[in-house]
Amino acid sequence: MEEKKKKLLIIYHSQGGTMKKMADRFAKGAAKETNIALVYKQAAEAQIDDLLSCSGIAIGSPEYFGTMAGLIKDFFDRTYEAAKDLTIGLPFVVFVCGGNDGRGAITQIERLAAGYKWKKVQEHRRIVGSPTENDLADLEELGQTLAAGIDFGIF
Repeated sequence: MEEKKKKLLIIYHSQGGTMKKMADRFAKGAAKETNIALVYKQAAEAQIDDLLSCSGIAIGSPEYFGTMAGLIKDFFDRTYEAAKDLTIGLPFVVFVCGGNDGRGAITQIERLAAGYKWKKVQEHRRIVGSPTENDLADLEELGQTLAAGIDFGIF
């Protein structure tokens, strides 16, 4: 009988393609840890079952007008009541791209994650402007680190 793999949920929102490129690289890194099953979805497609069955979550959001993307907030709105008591301590990390700053989106996502009592396990990534190859390589490493930490029970 095959052992059931732990799951890493990666959600993101992208309109212009920049965040999708970033999320793809994050997922590429996470996929290097073959003992972890990836659930990789746009935030609008992610459901409560995805959240309740995962062992860690990564959230990718552009910053719009100083805040997270509305569909990231929608994911939190749709899952909070059902998940708040069942996901306490869930390891999470955030990666954000912003045209000017990006800090507002991170602050808001952290505030919502605190309501779920999730555990920040790595420094969040904030990329201002178009991501460079170094930025993308850093996201790939972050994805692998989160997946490995979940696999080994560190996070």
